Amino acid sequence: MSAEEVANAFVQHFYATFDANADNLGGLFSDQSMLTFEGQQVQGAQNILQKLKAVGPVKHNVKTTDIQPSSNPNAIVIFVTGAIQIGGDNPLHFCEFFQLVGTGPGQYYVHNCVFRLNYGL
Repeated sequence: MSAEEVANAFVQHFYATFDANADNLGGLFSDQSMLTFEGQQVQGAQNILQKLKAVGPVKHNVKTTDIQPSSNPNAIVIFVTGAIQIGGDNPLHFCEFFQLVGTGPGQYYVHNCVFRLNYGL
């Protein structure tokens, strides 16, 4: 699969899973994974999963996905923009960055993830 195919499949899977049951995201992260969520950093699959679940029920609507191969030949960087609805409130704009790192043929984990809400300036 090309980097674009992997990234598009990942984005679709990540947000569908997050919206349905965030508990099922744990396998996408490792102990080396790092999440920066609105400026707060957490590391490790368990801590990341706990942080994501603390957001509560969500619904994502992805608007754009930009994909680039990384200088590491086994990595892909992904930048996503869209809207997120948290707990049934009005949707808010968000952006999210992922670095996927390959662990074997067709196998990746999220090594880095940065999430920010976008407020009007």
